[in-house]
Amino acid sequence: MYFSKNLRSLLLIGLIASVGFWSCNTRSGKPKVLVFSKTAGFHHESIPQGIEAITKLGAENDFEVDTTTQGSSFNEQNLSQYAAVIFLSTTGDVLDPNQEVEFERYIQAGGGYVGIHAAADTEYEWSWYNKLVGGYFSDHPGINDPHPNVQPGKITVVDTKHPSTSFLPSPWERTDEWYSYQKMNPDVNILLTLDESSYQGGLDMGEHPIAWYHDYDGGRAFYTGGGHTNESFTEELYLTHLLAGIEYAMGGNKKLDLSKAKSKRIPEENRFTKTPLAMGAFTEPTEMTILPNLDILVVQRRGEILFFDNETEELKEVGKLDVYWKTDVKGVNAEEGLMGIQKDPNFAKNGHVFVYYAPTGAAEINRLSRFTFKNDTWDMASEVVILDVPSDRGICCHTGGSIAFDKDGNLFLSLGDNSTPFNQPDSKFTNNGYAPLDQRPGNEQYDARRSSGNANDLRGKILRIKVQEDGSYTIPEGNLYPEGTEGTRPEIYVQGNRNPYRISVDQKNGFLYWGEVGPDANGDSLDTRGPRGYDELNQARKAGNFGWPFFVGNNYAYREFDYVTGESGAAFDPNGPKNTSVNNTGKTDLPA
Repeated sequence: MYFSKNLRSLLLIGLIASVGFWSCNTRSGKPKVLVFSKTAGFHHESIPQGIEAITKLGAENDFEVDTTTQGSSFNEQNLSQYAAVIFLSTTGDVLDPNQEVEFERYIQAGGGYVGIHAAADTEYEWSWYNKLVGGYFSDHPGINDPHPNVQPGKITVVDTKHPSTSFLPSPWERTDEWYSYQKMNPDVNILLTLDESSYQGGLDMGEHPIAWYHDYDGGRAFYTGGGHTNESFTEELYLTHLLAGIEYAMGGNKKLDLSKAKSKRIPEENRFTKTPLAMGAFTEPTEMTILPNLDILVVQRRGEILFFDNETEELKEVGKLDVYWKTDVKGVNAEEGLMGIQKDPNFAKNGHVFVYYAPTGAAEINRLSRFTFKNDTWDMASEVVILDVPSDRGICCHTGGSIAFDKDGNLFLSLGDNSTPFNQPDSKFTNNGYAPLDQRPGNEQYDARRSSGNANDLRGKILRIKVQEDGSYTIPEGNLYPEGTEGTRPEIYVQGNRNPYRISVDQKNGFLYWGEVGPDANGDSLDTRGPRGYDELNQARKAGNFGWPFFVGNNYAYREFDYVTGESGAAFDPNGPKNTSVNNTGKTDLPA
């Protein structure tokens, strides 16, 4: 083909410019990949064969291959030399938090990732990795069924144009261990699917992807589910498929652009300085609130309100509430008292501070009140009572009592189940560390269904209200039970808590967080009582029922139990829990 002189000149200029652009964004020398094969769970015997095969692919296709089983290899200086990192049948938790951040930054800077087989059985608590790899392992034949784990199967080519699949027959028949997946990233581009009728066992997914790719968080990711068997790494079609995936992830061996890395490194521990502000002056402090000028108010269970002056660094008592904090009942250690404190969002203007406490007197109640604190003075006469919560005293345990605000000024208050987990002295059959569900007359405090499980009771809940200037309150939209719903309290935002002792609200997105100390059972008794104890760290993005005392942990169900006969009933249904306790004053049918 002939081009005019002017056009030839323009083409030459364009070629020079493109070469200059490419050279500025491409590493010199051969591309390099890092094969990472650390396992913290099952160790695949095919890993050495995989390393040998990838090394051979590199030698034949002009890229270099390094290998490691060390998480310490995941640092910026080392990762910067690689066009892609290959997770070869890694399993379990293989990187520490610092190494995870380094790998996130590597991908964000334009790095590549290849996951082979059990790479999907890795880092289940790292949500960023879940999206990168594209899906987590769920099961394979032979785990929950009697079928062999390695079987012949048929693969359907979905994308006939991608370099990793364009040459494959469809169906592609081969033998491997066929994974099913959970928590699939909907943004991946599916290359291959598995014909579930072509093998036996394992979880049916319907559409069953087995290989995919996608651009993710600034980098490139390719995953293939094959590679369990030693023979996989001698199969010509599989190796050609894998090679094209590696070449996609290498992305032309472009230089990393670390200016695009967003994940923040965890500072070295030696960069932190701990400065004690006050020591030896506390007796059972329960909660504190930091004021806008960095002064601090601290409350103690026995009623003291302490003030730390940030400027003078002095700690002094500025008030004391008369609280119920101990009982004369033998063998009982009461947990009530002054339980929570939080400044008003507009404290700088109004000086309002909220506390939650158990006032002394004949009335067995806990109280949310508002006081005024100005000019370093706590005004005891300024109390405005917001809410009284009936409570059963003379018993242990679980008070909650934490106060928090969201960005819209809604007040959250946590309340414990006010129930005892300990053994009833007069019963042959006792709680034994499982959920307290005793309906016998006189044992009401051993039945958390009267409180946490009761939609018409505020205990065992996290409330959400909007306090008005006069001390009254309104109900924000979106609480668990709409106002006017029979057998419910509209203040309830979260139901089903044991002891949400301290809470926090993310001021950006409004998500509510709290921790719960679980019950004391050391082992499962699934046929008679229910699961062992589980501690929980919870997040509520919206109102909901978190289960106690019908469930604990990840919806592990307790059973009905007759404390007179010792007979066990059916397990509670997390999709439709029912509160049939004689001590329940609210609706029977509860939210899932």
